[in-house]
Amino acid sequence: MRSITAKQAARIDSESEIANFQKNGNEQLESATTSPTFLATGFQAITAETIEYSKKSLENGSAFVEKLLGAKSFQSAIHIRSEYTRTYYAALVAYLTKIGELNTKLAKEAFKRRTHVA
Repeated sequence: MRSITAKQAARIDSESEIANFQKNGNEQLESATTSPTFLATGFQAITAETIEYSKKSLENGSAFVEKLLGAKSFQSAIHIRSEYTRTYYAALVAYLTKIGELNTKLAKEAFKRRTHVA
């Protein structure tokens, strides 16, 4: 059985180091090219949710003003305002919950990718 020389051992070590370097470089390149995609997708989801909430909020606000202008008495106006406040608050909480979930998902994904690269 032949033993390997120091020169051959150094060559094997350097080939191994080159392979590890290439592997790490490929992982970082893959992460760098996919990061903008997942960030864009996450921000698009947040933007879409915000646009949808804004549209609904504007529609509900317009409907509230119409109802309020049609109120026959002060008591009716107070009831309409209370109803609007209740629905507005529920919609706001639902929107903020959804945005919080989307931001959490985006942050977890970014952190996961960051720790994967590092």
